[in-house]
Formats: sequence, C-alpha cells, structure tokens
Amino acid sequence: IGHQPGIKSRLTARENLHFFHPGDGARLPEALAQAGLAGFEDVPVARLSAGQQRRVALARLWLTRAALWVLDEPFTAIDVNGVARLTRRMAAHTAQGGMVILTTHQPLPG
Repeated sequence: IGHQPGIKSRLTARENLHFFHPGDGARLPEALAQAGLAGFEDVPVARLSAGQQRRVALARLWLTRAALWVLDEPFTAIDVNGVARLTRRMAAHTAQGGMVILTTHQPLPG
C-alpha cells in the first residue's frame, strides 16, 4: 500500500474489494468489518473520509495471500483504533511466517 490508497473512487468499498479479489466474495464483508467499515460497504469510496479510504485499502491487503507486505506510511489518516487494528494484523501476518516492510514517520506502537 502506497501513500495513495490505490482504490477506485467511483466504486463502493465492497466493489473495490471484489474488483481486486473476485473469488473471495464471502470474505469481503468480514474484511470490511475488521477494517472498521461495517455499514459503509455500499458507499462510494469518493464519499468516504481519507481514513476510511485507507481502511478500504487495508481490507484489500488483508484479503491478499501475499507473504510480503510493503507498506508506505500505513498509519497515515488512520485513527488510534485503526492503528491498533493494523498493528495486530501485521503481528498476526508475521506470526504466520509473513513479512512486513514499512516506512513511517510515526513511532511504531508497542
């Protein structure tokens, strides 16, 4: 995930995840809920705040099966709860043998 969230602004949050992960339809609502976007699934991304757009991008990341996550400023525009959520997801990913490379100007939690 780069500085820009890399999502389609004309699509809804659900449509964005489906676009990038068409075979994971059953997992989409759970990924959005885990990103703190329950109730925003069918809202066009252009109407979401910068932090919510970032969380759509993170939900997309969580659906990937990539072993390596490369994150540029992943905590940008995310509230304290979102930072905690992302930190837990990164810890779980590395505990399962994954790798995370990130850049940040913010102190790492924990």
